[in-house]
Amino acid sequence: MSNFAFGTYRITDQNPQHIQALREAIDSGIKMIDTSSNYMDGAAERAIALAFREFSDEAKAQVEIVSKYGYIQGTNMDLHKEKNFDGVVEYSEHCFHSISSSFMRNQLEASLLRLEREKIDCYLIHNPEYYMLDAMNRDAAKDEILDVMYERLYEAFIGLEEEVKNGRIGSYGISSNSFAKANNDSEFLPYEDLITLADRAAESVGNDTHNFTTIELPINILETQGLKSSSWAKENGIRILVNRPLNAQRNGQMFRLADYEESAEYYYHLNELLNFCDNDELQPIYNLLEQLDVNKHKFGWVGDFDTFLYAQILPHIKNSLENMDEQNLETMLKYIDIFFVEYRKMVAYECSKNTRVQLKDVFKNCEKSLQECSLEFLMQRESIDYIVIGMRKPSYVHDILAL
Repeated sequence: MSNFAFGTYRITDQNPQHIQALREAIDSGIKMIDTSSNYMDGAAERAIALAFREFSDEAKAQVEIVSKYGYIQGTNMDLHKEKNFDGVVEYSEHCFHSISSSFMRNQLEASLLRLEREKIDCYLIHNPEYYMLDAMNRDAAKDEILDVMYERLYEAFIGLEEEVKNGRIGSYGISSNSFAKANNDSEFLPYEDLITLADRAAESVGNDTHNFTTIELPINILETQGLKSSSWAKENGIRILVNRPLNAQRNGQMFRLADYEESAEYYYHLNELLNFCDNDELQPIYNLLEQLDVNKHKFGWVGDFDTFLYAQILPHIKNSLENMDEQNLETMLKYIDIFFVEYRKMVAYECSKNTRVQLKDVFKNCEKSLQECSLEFLMQRESIDYIVIGMRKPSYVHDILAL
């Protein structure tokens, strides 16, 4: 049966609840924490360090830290403009990528500082397929793309084998969404030759055996293509970490595989805010709130709301409040903050009802919550070693570990 790993994708050192959740997980016996240099622009790694300060060296040694490198975003983008990193793929305006050894060493040093450690237990190349995606956009030939991809991975493996030899990492691997694609998919990253590349890299560095130990990829009850990769990995002594266990795609639509309860306080806070906005000055916000209430059941999944909130709703509200005096503005912002906490709960509730309907063929025999059935599906797969899942609240930690 699989173990659970604490995923830190949205964890930050600025949120005390996140720190407490990490501490609860460590204290409850969690054996792995999965993170990355670009999660919250390094704040996830700093949060891990803060959480560990309360524990003894013996307790720290019981928890494996898995981190990753590859993305050039946020502060890394500013650093790239200064240092001009090697092997950079400029995939989009705000997303560059590199798996070069020189960039790896830069990121490893930064991660070690943030984590307050001298060694990272396992260090993964994070989505190296960005080179493939960029090359396909440039209409490069498939065979040529794979040849260059393997050469880039081989050079990266040499750098990682050197860091194992130097004692700064314990082992290494790859986290890739492309491992979960069908073999005939243009974005599929073949994995059968990875061990050969690792053997060659270890021999080049002078290590007795390769230290390629880990593959991470998305698998869930809707997306099972990656089970082929996990079976191959198990047969070859490579462990499998699964991510996105509850965020699943089907026919181009995203689903959150979890049940949520209806907010008991939503309508109270909605009416309270509507009363506050029932005047000419705040009429645009009043109209917005009425539209949001009517349309709360129309989001595909809660992530769509999160994107809409930051891209559309908050800028609209900001413009509507520009001329409000400071005292009323402070009161208004409190109302808005509370309202959107409850509104998000309602969106999640409506989405979970819709998910039950749209995925009734998948969950027809599920007599538990969607999340329990989805996680138990993964826990029963012999080829999966760890299920990486976000646990941003102490209550989430207890719910997950209770399984």
